[in-house]
Amino acid sequence: MTHSTGSVSACLPIHSDLDLVRVRQHVRQMTAHLGFGLVEQTKLVTAASELARNALVHGGGGQMECTPVTSGGVQGLRLVFSDEGPGIADLDQALRDGYTSGEGLGMGLGGARRLVHEFAVDSRRGMGTTVTVTSWTSRPPRPREAP
Repeated sequence: MTHSTGSVSACLPIHSDLDLVRVRQHVRQMTAHLGFGLVEQTKLVTAASELARNALVHGGGGQMECTPVTSGGVQGLRLVFSDEGPGIADLDQALRDGYTSGEGLGMGLGGARRLVHEFAVDSRRGMGTTVTVTSWTSRPPRPREAP
């Protein structure tokens, strides 16, 4: 079971390029504080940058919620990017490797998904998109098997 570590969640707005910088800085600081290695820090900051840019460019702006979590004694960081934009017209295409709208880092949702341990998208036409990602400081915890 994953739960918050008791550290405070942060909610950052995503409405400008300056907000994108703040998102990257906050994720970098949190991953360093939680003990992520440099490679894992860079992966999560890169994914966060892409997802924040998507919320800004395609969703008309939104927010990122950043929450430290723990599972099985392993610390992690969960990021939730949400917007109230038009939604993703073709989620399968958007998740396909190599697909990009031509904006951002050119890695798209599929690239962001490869950089994190857990990835989920909820997108509804005309109602917006929420992307939730989680990365762990070490090997991701295994789900407990039912007895």
